[in-house]
Parts: sequence; C-alpha cells; structure tokens
Amino acid sequence: MIQRKEFDQNLEDLRQLLRKMGEHVEHALSEAISALKALDTDLSKKIVERDVILNEMEEQVMDLGSRLIVTQQPVAKDLRRIIVAFKISSDLERMGDLAIDIAKVTIRLEGQTLIKPLVDIPKMAELVIAMVRESLQSYLDENTDLAYKMAKDDDEVDHLYSQIIRDLYSHMTEHPDTLQQAMLLTLVGRYIERIADHATNIGESTVYLVTGHRPDLNQ
Repeated sequence: MIQRKEFDQNLEDLRQLLRKMGEHVEHALSEAISALKALDTDLSKKIVERDVILNEMEEQVMDLGSRLIVTQQPVAKDLRRIIVAFKISSDLERMGDLAIDIAKVTIRLEGQTLIKPLVDIPKMAELVIAMVRESLQSYLDENTDLAYKMAKDDDEVDHLYSQIIRDLYSHMTEHPDTLQQAMLLTLVGRYIERIADHATNIGESTVYLVTGHRPDLNQ
C-alpha cells in the first residue's frame, strides 16, 4: 500500500482535477451565452468541439478514484472524499453538456436575428456561473455555509426562469411567426436552470463530505 503522504497527494490531485473541471464549465457557459447574444455560430462550434476536454478530465477523476479504492480500501471520510469526487465530476460533466446544448441552439439560429434583446437569460447565466464557482469553492474549502447558500441562489434562478418562460410565451402569443426561435430560447433557459440544479448538487455533496449527511437543497 502507498504511504499516507502519497495517498493525501492523490486526494489533492482529485480536488485539483475537479477545480479545473469547474473552471472549464464556467468558461464554456460564459462563452455559450456570449455566442448566443451575438449569434456567433463559429464560437458555438468551438465550444462543441471542446467537449472532449471535460470528458477526459472526468475519466481521470474516475480512474484515479477507482485505483485508490482498489489499492487503499479507504474507510470513513477518506472513502467519502472519493465518492464525492465521483459525484461532483459527474455533475460538472453534465453541466458541460448543457453548456454545449446552449451552443447548439445558437448554431440552429444561424442566419436569424434575435426576436428580442436578451436580458433575463444573460442575467440568469451570470448568477448560475457564480453558483458553479461558489459550489466548487464550498467543496474545496469544505464550507457548509457556502454550500447551503446554493439553495437560496437556486430559488432566485427558478424565479428568473419562470420570468423568461412568461415573457417568451407572451411574445409567441403576440407574434406567432417567432414561435420556433422563442421555443429554442425557452430551451436555453431550461438548460441554464438545470446547470443551477447541478451546482446545488455539488453543495449537497459538500455537506455530505463534511457531515456524512446529504441534505436535499433542490426542494
């Protein structure tokens, strides 16, 4: 069996992989929204192409964590650290997929003009990017107070999402010719809302890591 010092270094390697995954997700979501606002299909295609990077990092987390479980047979909090790393990497990978889904919407809108200026969608995305950052920070710092903050932030995201839905449905009613684009923008709102749910999941994982209890912050 490897020495404790090396084991701790491997756990730190897991943490740093997750930190890098989080940074990648933040960047991908920020770029996806910028591309949508500008209807920049070239940037959107680059975002889609970079999906492999996040997938590879998730595989690294799974490989390293699995090797540590097999070789070290960790118990108690050490085992929780690895289980949490698996869960968080899965949430981050799904966030990345959702950012790509937003980029794909922009690609589908190629050649069109936005039916209305985007206000609430970028505002919602800005809040969710902060949630991604803070959820990862709660994990890295083992800060349960910051983790529980995700529930409050998620409520605000849900409120913005409801506002977006109402506005777009109203626009579709008044301008039936905009139906297709309005529905696609509704999907974008849904994708951002789901990213927030995954950030909240990371908050739950942080609480589980620290306390051994997993709360439901998505209520």
